[in-house]
Amino acid sequence: MEQSRLTTVLIFLVPQIISLMIAEYKMNEEKATEVFYASELYSSLEDEQTKLWHLSAKALFEMFKEELQTGKITYPEEG
Repeated sequence: MEQSRLTTVLIFLVPQIISLMIAEYKMNEEKATEVFYASELYSSLEDEQTKLWHLSAKALFEMFKEELQTGKITYPEEG
């Protein structure tokens, strides 16, 4: 996937994840955005080779919650 298409996917996914964070953690949008952009998950999502962009916002949010709670992320198996 070329970078511009990845960027387009992220433009749709990231706000959905941030909305889930706001609902779950009662953060305001600015704080939720700041926390998400600082996460390992976001760094991995930006890397096209991880293929995380094909997951749903809900699945990515579950991975984010795991990172927040444990400091680790369980990546889905390829295949």
